[in-house]
Amino acid sequence: MEHVRKAFNRFAHEYDTHREYIIPDMRNYYGAAVWAMETQETCPEILDVGAGTGLLSAYVLEKFPDARLTLMDISEKMLDMARQRFAARPETKYTICDYSRTELGGPYDIICSALSIHHLVTEDKRQLFHRIHAALRPGGMFVNADQADGETLYFRERNLRYWNGFLKSGPMSPEQHAEILNRRNTLDKNEKLSLQLSWLREAGFADVDVAYKNRTFIVTVARKA
Repeated sequence: MEHVRKAFNRFAHEYDTHREYIIPDMRNYYGAAVWAMETQETCPEILDVGAGTGLLSAYVLEKFPDARLTLMDISEKMLDMARQRFAARPETKYTICDYSRTELGGPYDIICSALSIHHLVTEDKRQLFHRIHAALRPGGMFVNADQADGETLYFRERNLRYWNGFLKSGPMSPEQHAEILNRRNTLDKNEKLSLQLSWLREAGFADVDVAYKNRTFIVTVARKA
């Protein structure tokens, strides 16, 4: 994961600015993730795994303004941006670590993640789902806004053509576009959606579903019994 840490440290300051030019239908994508989160707690304990600059957590606070947040990420510079974002919330916790190897703590009412877990190798993703299940309270939820590989080569290529077309239609320069493609080719390790759902069930989640799908971009939701 060291190469991931270095990459995200390098572009931490521009990360949020480029989100809407990189993610098709970005606001509905994040909106679906927040919608999928549910808890009866008025001050829920929420862990944001691979939190980066805290963009997902910012949306989460619109729904759960009294949440007790913990942001976990491998990139110290990304979390520096999150600290600026939540400067008015000194109670927010930050953990710099490789979450594929570090204890998650807890128990939590909600664990969420956005566009991070797909950087892990296959077995680390699978094991992480087990560790997330263990870190949740009964009734707790795991919501993952991430990327998924096509179920077949045909759909993999078709989904990538759609995404490439979206990238080209935006205001980014050719150099910025090339950087995004290089990042995708070197850092992304997407898994099929069907496989991700099977890992969630294997980890012990009682209820598993898909809250959103737009070609490559997906939101899965899983509830612990």
